[in-house]
Amino acid sequence: MYDLLLQLFSLWNFLLAAALVIITFALLLWLFPQSWRNSVQRAFSALLLFVGIVYIGQVFLLRTETLSAAESWLRFKWIGIAFVPAAYVHFSNAVLRSTFYDTKLRRLSTIIAYLIGVIFLALVLGSDLVVGDPFNYPYATQLRAGPLFYLFALYFFAATAWGIFNIELARRRTLTPTSRRRLRRLGIAFLAPALGVFPYLVFSGFPALISPMILLLLTFVVTIALIIMLVVMAYTVTYQGALQSDRIIKQKFIHFMLRGPVVAVGVVTALAIVPTIEDWLNVSRETLLAATVIVGIIVFEMLISRGKPYLDRALFWQNRAEVKQIQQLDARLLTTSDLRQILENILAAMCDLLRVENGFVLAAEGNEWRLEGVVGTREHIQKFMAGQNTPPALTNGDNTPHFFANGDYWLYPLKVNGTDALIGVIGIAARSPQPDLTEHERELVDALAAQAALALEDRALQKNVFDALEQISTEVEALQRVQSKQRVVGETVKERVEEELIASPDFNRAVQDALAHYWGGPKLSHSPLLQLSIVQQSLDEYDQNPTRALRAVLGDAIERLRPDGSRSLTAPEWVLYNILELKVIQGMKIREVAQKLAMSESDLYRKQRIAIQEVAKVVQQMEQRDTKAPPA
Repeated sequence: MYDLLLQLFSLWNFLLAAALVIITFALLLWLFPQSWRNSVQRAFSALLLFVGIVYIGQVFLLRTETLSAAESWLRFKWIGIAFVPAAYVHFSNAVLRSTFYDTKLRRLSTIIAYLIGVIFLALVLGSDLVVGDPFNYPYATQLRAGPLFYLFALYFFAATAWGIFNIELARRRTLTPTSRRRLRRLGIAFLAPALGVFPYLVFSGFPALISPMILLLLTFVVTIALIIMLVVMAYTVTYQGALQSDRIIKQKFIHFMLRGPVVAVGVVTALAIVPTIEDWLNVSRETLLAATVIVGIIVFEMLISRGKPYLDRALFWQNRAEVKQIQQLDARLLTTSDLRQILENILAAMCDLLRVENGFVLAAEGNEWRLEGVVGTREHIQKFMAGQNTPPALTNGDNTPHFFANGDYWLYPLKVNGTDALIGVIGIAARSPQPDLTEHERELVDALAAQAALALEDRALQKNVFDALEQISTEVEALQRVQSKQRVVGETVKERVEEELIASPDFNRAVQDALAHYWGGPKLSHSPLLQLSIVQQSLDEYDQNPTRALRAVLGDAIERLRPDGSRSLTAPEWVLYNILELKVIQGMKIREVAQKLAMSESDLYRKQRIAIQEVAKVVQQMEQRDTKAPPA
């Protein structure tokens, strides 16, 4: 019984070590996209890396059978063990620096800690001063402690204590309850890497004092605690430099952990029991391994997909009603393709009902009509539309929606529910000179038309929602970019405001607003573009008037879009410049510009967006060229 327990704990420790390696790798991938611009996350990634190296060596060590092979992996583990104290100092100093407390001593301590780690690692790999020859011990093979081993142990615990002190100091410096709560949680979990390395230090120093069962139990408990606390630390560090809500961060983190590490750990565990199942079944190991991987991945993914909505509602119980609506939002939104399919299905049903072959749906867009759905041949529809006014005549003096004849088609106006506002029209090939619907056909046509009107109305409302979301998302992204930049007390911030601005995804909107108030208005006089260096450096030319200076910069950018040669109002290469010159410089109205350039208003709006984007590009190039120019 005792031997069976030892074997079970040995297997469990192997699986836990493998799970820790998987989770560490997953957390490194989770932090990588944002860690390059955040010092706290960079330092924590280093700590994760060194702990992961220790347990990679442990996984391979548990599968070695010779003492010489074991020694190679034992010394490999010391790549991580030697640098864990330095990573502790690095991470704790970064956390403290994020509270705007920094000293040269603390910066120097990080460098010194890594140098000490390099020295100890060189001693481990090149001599027996820190650790010596390996020795066999039941269920554990370790390197004997050398003369300098206890000096390293002292350094290890001193660095850990220094890190704990820094985290506590950072917690006391924070002002908000949320920040204190996060740092308190981080301080508790901060002991995790030390606990993960501690058993190996103790066992190397005092091997005879630890029985195999106690060692396996200690390793088992410590590894579980290490996994939990590393996950807690990664979750806490994720908030560094993030402006997203707690709900979004928590949701993304948990979903990532479920779909990545948890599935991988589950598959590895299933593979570990394959040899046992192989003894029961007369099946080859390759077949059994393939079946285990396939079934494991599918089952885990199915369980996660089915349980995800319930997990979200449990995590955010107080807001479960809103969370449920958000979960259902994706299925309720209509893309352009969705709308076209819905309308074509409605058209097909209406054509089948009336026994005709051609039909179309038009959606109102300003004073234009956009073809949204077609059933049958497009040639007949295009020929019909070519002979219509814009918009085509859709009434016959009766405001009640129903079919009326117009050439080769019956037209059915689609109106917003409860109003006379026209949102679209359905055209069905005429089967007779005048509509001759039966009562049953009329009821079905009215029902299908109501569905089409509802789809067009919902799509128009969603477009407004998407426009608002686009504005919000770009503004939040700009704020996140500024917030995530490293800010250190006592140093001059190297990133200039104008560099933040031109890198912002909201730069085009700032240019658009300034052009809208080109000849005066708050969007020009209070524009963020006033911070650009090209504006600041031209103040002397405009009597220290920043509004006039910005207007001159924008005018210069517009002129740089002017093609060579004599001006033309119809040539394609002149379109963008003409729109900007007429609309912005001359201040003409949209309708007047559209008439002068002989284009529809909807087409003008599209071309105007492109023109503003080109102006923004020119302003960015002017700014970057100015900031890169050498000083006189």
